[in-house]
Amino acid sequence: MKRMFFTITLILTICLSSFAARTVAKGKTNSSFGNYTIEKAASQVTLNGKDLDAFIITYDNSDAKVTVAIEKTGRYKKYYVLSDNLSVQYVCNSRYFGIERLDKALENDGFKTSDNLLNREAYFHQKVLAREKNGDLENSMLIAANFPLLVKK
Repeated sequence: MKRMFFTITLILTICLSSFAARTVAKGKTNSSFGNYTIEKAASQVTLNGKDLDAFIITYDNSDAKVTVAIEKTGRYKKYYVLSDNLSVQYVCNSRYFGIERLDKALENDGFKTSDNLLNREAYFHQKVLAREKNGDLENSMLIAANFPLLVKK
């Protein structure tokens, strides 16, 4: 009887944990988007034929759903920030972490940085967000907090 109870409890625990949200961070944006929540994506995102790890960012006061796909190369990392309205990329190298326009190669996948939707002032303020190297989660938190400022109202 004890074994059966233990087995049922174990199965129930595994099932419940598989349904749990994959939330990895929460924070404030100081924008009209409200607070953000970052979750680990259930599957990888394919860009330019590469399977990339990703995070999904949602905001309390917006329907915007932002995907951050992370490409790691030898010398730097690129964070492709993709949403329905605006897409940009952030780069982390040995000197800084900051924003850039999307690579031309991503236009084949249907992603482009639109000047009509981009707040240029906020864009230039985000050219350097950090001088030190951070991990993927910390950089994604910086993106989540600063991305709403890029969206032109």
